[in-house]
Amino acid sequence: MTMNETIIDISPVISEKLAVFPGDVEFKRTMTMNFDQGHHLGLSSIQGTVHLGAHTDAPNHYHPKGSGIEDRDLSLYYGECQIITVDIPRGERILPKDIEGIQIQAKRILFKTGSFPDPNSWNEDFNSLSPELVEYLSKKGVVLVGLDTPSVDPSTEKDLTSHLKIYELDMAILEGVVLSHVDDGVYKLIALPLNIKDCDASPVRAVLIKD
Repeated sequence: MTMNETIIDISPVISEKLAVFPGDVEFKRTMTMNFDQGHHLGLSSIQGTVHLGAHTDAPNHYHPKGSGIEDRDLSLYYGECQIITVDIPRGERILPKDIEGIQIQAKRILFKTGSFPDPNSWNEDFNSLSPELVEYLSKKGVVLVGLDTPSVDPSTEKDLTSHLKIYELDMAILEGVVLSHVDDGVYKLIALPLNIKDCDASPVRAVLIKD
């Protein structure tokens, strides 16, 4: 970090209020030791889906032959990242035509849709990515795609067509970030997953660095 750099947090707060996919395991923190109960330190444990808040999916989340999160190249989640705002109806997938005329300037692209405005309140009609868009971005040299919603596919999609296109092209995913306070442009992304063996995802503290 230099004196001219600013850290912009794009991660929602993880708490018991945080919304998760219906049927998934909600976040819970349990205190084992507590100063209020006379203990000499605070000690707690947590439980919940590994797809909490800002998180990276591993290939074994969407493909039976996919690798776990510990095998992913960390360079995928670190480096230049472009924020692109799209304005399309709620529930629709983002298509290549929706970013027509926008120059792709980084290897990591995050879409600002505004379609999942409150991380603590679930709504199904969020925007997602289309397989065509994923392929278009891959041809532009993009290695990571993501957006400010819980998934790159629609919430009711069982075929996971965008996830599978990402698997086919060996790209990385970053979901659940908060971009309402971020302007379009190029930043440095840091969103490193935890080193959890065979895990299908990892929560991250995703941040953007601005010069």
